Amino acid sequence: MSNAHQRLVSIADALANAGWYVGESIFDATLTRALLARARTLTEAGRLHAAKVGRTTLARRSDAVRTDETRWLDDAPTDVAECAALEQVHALRAVLNETLFVGAQDAELHFARYAPGAFYKTHLDRFRDDDVRVVSMVFYLNEAWPQDAGGELVLYASDASDGSGAEQARVIPSAGTMACFLSDRFPHEVLPGARERFSLTGWMRRAPQRP
Repeated sequence: MSNAHQRLVSIADALANAGWYVGESIFDATLTRALLARARTLTEAGRLHAAKVGRTTLARRSDAVRTDETRWLDDAPTDVAECAALEQVHALRAVLNETLFVGAQDAELHFARYAPGAFYKTHLDRFRDDDVRVVSMVFYLNEAWPQDAGGELVLYASDASDGSGAEQARVIPSAGTMACFLSDRFPHEVLPGARERFSLTGWMRRAPQRP
């Protein structure tokens, strides 16, 4: 078994046992740097926009909830780094389908930029009226992130959607680290940071369940 495949299996084991994984990214250093360069290029071109809360036509901007900026990847991107990222995410999706039977049929990804002081308040990734998101993923792109710069992702126990549950993990957003967790189980938030923060974030999705 290759090291890359072993990492995918380790992620599946962590999700099976704890419901979340924090550790070495499935993206190598070369791809991580290419994705950071891509995110910076999109930012400089003004192609990231204020993120919204909610879904589809009901989505709206709410600066009280989140102040990050995002840009979604196309389903069939032309950028080389974006293509490579999607390919590796789909490899992880295949392993999770085989081992955990999550039933994920596709994946959606977006770049996220947090300016200094930006945040995302505690929330669940699965909408109340839409259960298609099954696995959440965050891939950090920030080189040489100081330990005291803030910007951490904090995962909470699933016993309270307001974040009053016990803290499960606090993730420093350093390049080469990823977080992966079951979308319906863990309220989480992004704390304000002292510097600009980039990530590639997304979800594995299944088909809508019939009533």
